[in-house]
Amino acid sequence: MKNLSKELIDRIEQISTPVKIMHVCGSHEHTIMESGLRTLLPKEVEVIAGPGCPVCCVPSKEIDEALELVDHGVTITTFGDMLKVPGSNGSLADAKSEGADIRIVYGIANAVEIAREINNEVVFIAAGFETTAPTTASEILSTPPENFSVLSSHRMIPPALEFLIKSGQTNLNALIEPGHVGTIIGLSPFEVFSKKYNIPQVMAGFNPLDILIGVYMILRQLKNGETKIDNEYKRAVKDKGNLIAQSTIEKVFKVESREWRGFPKIPNSILEIKDEFDQFNARKKFNIHVKDVKDAPTGCICGPILRGIAKPKDCKLFRKECNPSHPIGACMVSKEGTCNIAHRYSI
Repeated sequence: MKNLSKELIDRIEQISTPVKIMHVCGSHEHTIMESGLRTLLPKEVEVIAGPGCPVCCVPSKEIDEALELVDHGVTITTFGDMLKVPGSNGSLADAKSEGADIRIVYGIANAVEIAREINNEVVFIAAGFETTAPTTASEILSTPPENFSVLSSHRMIPPALEFLIKSGQTNLNALIEPGHVGTIIGLSPFEVFSKKYNIPQVMAGFNPLDILIGVYMILRQLKNGETKIDNEYKRAVKDKGNLIAQSTIEKVFKVESREWRGFPKIPNSILEIKDEFDQFNARKKFNIHVKDVKDAPTGCICGPILRGIAKPKDCKLFRKECNPSHPIGACMVSKEGTCNIAHRYSI
């Protein structure tokens, strides 16, 4: 592997050209930082992180919705890294410390099991991109118990990327696409970025060689004057993706426009539960309505970091007031968050 890495780096250096490559995957950022890949690349080849952490992208308003459910006395089930994501007035961890019934689960199936075992209403906070949406849809189609419902925070990657490209804020020249999302939706939803905006792309896996190969494939496209999406992760991603998973998503979810943390409303970027499944939609079941709120605590720049126009080291709170033990911004909460990763691996 060491020899292959060296060969790849040599090839990258031979055809390197100034380029800003954005990836949109917390696992990619973890691999890049843990392996020190940025230090191995030529200086003119810049790889930046985008909105690749699903937990980080959940806006304060949706945390406030979950906290309103706590006021209804329901049992909240969620992934562990959702607990400390800040709302406008505290987090689920704060509510749990005050006695709320908030339980960490490994997935929605675990949450359904809890609902079958207790008499209380149980709500699962379904955060995640297209990767986890099929499991949420599958459980809803399986007719869970009447005391179970879902607060959907599922988001879609391609609309967020189009927003970033059209905004011009990041000045990105190329994209490394997330392999886990690709396993579900395939390559087709990303093709527009190459055809319409002339952006080279690679669908990449998650080990260091995957990412180095991805960078090389992008540079090769630039050298050859090509703009397309290459599939480096062929061992897992098919061109059309997982058609069964896509069908399951389409049966349960409708596409809506809503804010992301650090973003304004992104058109057609949210998966919300269809009206025919209202009995499993916690927003409808409990008539949840909260005000629009400001996402970022004072001094936090998580929004610009998620948009790829700032880095953790640019934040005055980084490694000081804001750290994994005491996260102020969402980007420091999850192990897939750019600030959390930088805290662990940067000098």
